[in-house]
Amino acid sequence: MLTTRFVTGAPNWIDLGTPDIEGAGAFYARLFGWDFRSAGPEAGGYGFFQLDGRTAAAGMQNPPEQGPPSWNVYFQSPDADATARATEKAHGSVLMPPTDVAEEGRMAVLADRAGVPFGIWQPGRITGLDVVTAPGSLCWLELYTPDLPAAAGFYNAVFGWETSAVDFEGGSYTCVNPAGQEERDMFGGIVPLDADPTGAESGPHWLPYFEVTDTDEAVRRAQEGGGGVRMPATDLAGVGRAAKLTDPYGARFAVIRSTPPQG
Repeated sequence: MLTTRFVTGAPNWIDLGTPDIEGAGAFYARLFGWDFRSAGPEAGGYGFFQLDGRTAAAGMQNPPEQGPPSWNVYFQSPDADATARATEKAHGSVLMPPTDVAEEGRMAVLADRAGVPFGIWQPGRITGLDVVTAPGSLCWLELYTPDLPAAAGFYNAVFGWETSAVDFEGGSYTCVNPAGQEERDMFGGIVPLDADPTGAESGPHWLPYFEVTDTDEAVRRAQEGGGGVRMPATDLAGVGRAAKLTDPYGARFAVIRSTPPQG
C-alpha cells in the first residue's frame, strides 16, 4: 500500500494538467472534498489540492499544445540527473530535463520504452504528498502497457522495482513494490493494454486510483459534475469496488472503496 514514508522509486507526487483549473477544482471539490490553493503568482498558476489542510494532489492550467488533460504521476529519486541518465540507458526518453523548483525539490519528466510519460521528484523542502490511502487521496497506480515484461524490465533498471504475481480467478495480476521493500509495500500494478476495453483509443498510460468511502456515490457525483464513466462500479474479489472515470476535460482516473486487509 502507498505510504508517505517515501523511498526510492515509490510514488511521491501527482498533479493534474487541465485546460480549466477553476472548473477542475470545482469538479474534484464535489468528488473528493478538495480545496485548491494557489502556490502564488510566481508558480505560474500551479497550486495544491488540499484535503482537510493536507496536500492530496496538485494541478495547473495548461495550454492545448502541452498535451491532452491528464493526471501525471511522479516517483521519488535521490538524484534526478542520475535517474534521467538511467532512463535513457534503459531505452526510455527525457521529455523535460532535470530542473530545480526553487528550493522545493528537483524534477524531470521522462518516458518509458512505450512512450508513457512519468515524472521524478528529488525532494527538497517538499518531500511529497501529505496524505495517501485515506478517502479522497491517492491509493494505487496502474500502468497499462503493450509489453508487460519490457515495462517491468525498464522500471527495474531505472528504479529497481520488484514484481510479484497475484493470482485470481481467470488469471494473474502483476504487482510492483520499491526495491528492497516487502510485498506489503506494493503501490501499483502493471496491466496488459489489451486488458483495458478502451485501450485501443487511450493507448499506454498510467492510471491513478483514489480511495473513496462509496464507489457508487463517487460515480454519481462524477457524472453530475460533468465527468464520464469508462468502467462502471465493479466488485473486484478481495480488492474492493472500483470504477474508471474521466473528469469533464477528459483526464483519466479511477476510484475504489478498498476491501480492508485480512488478518
